[in-house]
Amino acid sequence: SGGRIGYIHVPNTAIEGNRELFKGMLAFNHKEALIIDDRYNGGGFIPDRMIDLLNRRTLVYWHRNGLPQPMKSPGIAHDGPKAMLINGYSSSGGDAFPYFFRKTGEGKLIGTRTWGGLVGISGNARLVDGGYISVPRFGIYDEKGEWIIEGIGVYPDIEVVDRPEELAKGNDPSIEKAVELLLEELKQNPVREIETPTPPDRSKWIEVEIE
Repeated sequence: SGGRIGYIHVPNTAIEGNRELFKGMLAFNHKEALIIDDRYNGGGFIPDRMIDLLNRRTLVYWHRNGLPQPMKSPGIAHDGPKAMLINGYSSSGGDAFPYFFRKTGEGKLIGTRTWGGLVGISGNARLVDGGYISVPRFGIYDEKGEWIIEGIGVYPDIEVVDRPEELAKGNDPSIEKAVELLLEELKQNPVREIETPTPPDRSKWIEVEIE
């Protein structure tokens, strides 16, 4: 992409995944577009905080004397297009992440259907021999009152199979498709750069009466 697109792999939706997303958003804040790689995401927590971070948009800019570039607020916000990569090993929270990504209009999902496991367990019953029994305790449904994702997964907008022979050659078909898609989006809708305006002449605000 010629350095125009940032790439962030999110290994799970637990502590490590949140850390990697935060680090990536900070590092690639200035990139025109972002690829979020949800492949092999092992889940963890429900990724609402992660989606909140991706949803951030620049609200205002701050100019400070002596600095070549303005500062954005919020400090971590991305205004350009995004795409997310998924596969059959995107599981649990890794299922929810792409579902939220598409539902909030963040961008296209590229790859293959996710694992489809979003019924959760908690409070496992302990046994006298030190083992435990896990029983599904909660599931997920949408605003229409329909059960979603469990046993179904999240389907991509654009199906791309990462074939082993391509990966062995050092190619990554999903990333290549995402780059192609995002460059086309940038061509159709370039990210507008906001230039710092000329500072106002505040001396004109002061009226001086001369006797």
